[in-house]
Amino acid sequence: MEKVKPALLRGFDQEYLPAEQLQFNHLIDIIRRNFELFGFLPIETPSAERREILTSKGAVEKEIYALTRLAEAEDDAATKGALRFDLTVPLARYVAMRERELAFPFRRYQIQRVWRGETPQANKGRFREFYQCDIDIIGREKLSYLAEAEIPSVIYSVFKEMAIGEFRIRVNNRKVLRGLLQHFKIPESQGPTVLRILDKIDKEPKKNVLDGLMRAGVSGALGLHIYGLMSQQADTKFLLNSLAEFAVDNAVLDSGLRELTAVVDAMGHFGVPDSAFKVDLGIVRGLDYYTGTIYETTLMKYPELGSICSGGRYDDLASYFTDTRLPGVGISIGLTRLFAKLKEANLLQPPPRTPAEVLVTTMDQKFLDRYLQFAGKLRAAGINTEVYLEATKLGNQLTYADRKGFRVALIAGENEFAKGTVQVKNLGAKSARDVPADEVLAAVREILGMKGG
Repeated sequence: MEKVKPALLRGFDQEYLPAEQLQFNHLIDIIRRNFELFGFLPIETPSAERREILTSKGAVEKEIYALTRLAEAEDDAATKGALRFDLTVPLARYVAMRERELAFPFRRYQIQRVWRGETPQANKGRFREFYQCDIDIIGREKLSYLAEAEIPSVIYSVFKEMAIGEFRIRVNNRKVLRGLLQHFKIPESQGPTVLRILDKIDKEPKKNVLDGLMRAGVSGALGLHIYGLMSQQADTKFLLNSLAEFAVDNAVLDSGLRELTAVVDAMGHFGVPDSAFKVDLGIVRGLDYYTGTIYETTLMKYPELGSICSGGRYDDLASYFTDTRLPGVGISIGLTRLFAKLKEANLLQPPPRTPAEVLVTTMDQKFLDRYLQFAGKLRAAGINTEVYLEATKLGNQLTYADRKGFRVALIAGENEFAKGTVQVKNLGAKSARDVPADEVLAAVREILGMKGG
């Protein structure tokens, strides 16, 4: 039989060893726990959607993977289906279909894989298959600005628990950006181009940005002035006060500034400390989608990682699917990319527990029922326990325990059972003691740092 070379597709190569998968799962647990802490409800949508759903909001078709079969077949999935490229479009379809069944404001979270046919760049954490972790608050006809202030508090809670270092939630408002372009007399038709160039302020050298503005028709002096304003890292209050001068006789900028100020003030009430966020005019994202507040989150010591979490306010989630106006606000954590960059920067924290906690060794197969009883008692107490089922030397079993990361080993043979004892071995401290068989649970709890009960 000819062997097939075991290899992965480029861009679909995020495959972890068990220890890494435990760390990845631990981050998912943190995210899910904090999302639910704030009252967000879980949903899942199918991996594949109808093609017209996915392309409804102007998605780039070359980035969407269509479904097919290796053998020719005519069915809806093969001829009309494609893999989702984000979680927002499926959410819009979901809400439009289930509008009468949902309670509004609808607070949902979704943690699932998406697929995107872009150029993979492993060194930048960009893959063709990756996990996104989204939260959104969707209103019917209206949505309080307080929702825009609460979203950063959820993100603050998530990253604080992850313990990945100091981070900063950067906040801006699309209306403020539009108002500034009006102030500088930049034609509306040039606005999107100019904003795309300004979005590169923290990604490219100053000269590149200024050259781009020149090519977009912005004079050198004006481009330099705009660059200085958009790139300044001023105190939030100072920056808001400075913007007030531009807002005179500028209705769009005035509206955006009032929204931004209200959100910033409310974020403090939601428990986000001043040190964890700032107004940053260089945040431009979502040119064709976001209409109000926008967010990006960066690690202070690792700015080269870029945004690890982003989102914003939109006026109407599902206008392509329903006449009901559904304004909302949301944010997304690209977990696969974040995990890759955290691993590269050695910022990943070990999970507090591992499935490999206690190994019950089997010194003599005739006592298998006794070994299984120990395991059953430990599992009933919520302690992750494995029984070594193969017949091999004790040394080999302990080597296995060490490689897999067990914290405790139970060892008992003919002599121990005759005395009614079990050797409880602390693998981390490399110490062991004999305890009465009916006290094994208490001894294991002590080593694992668990309270009795």
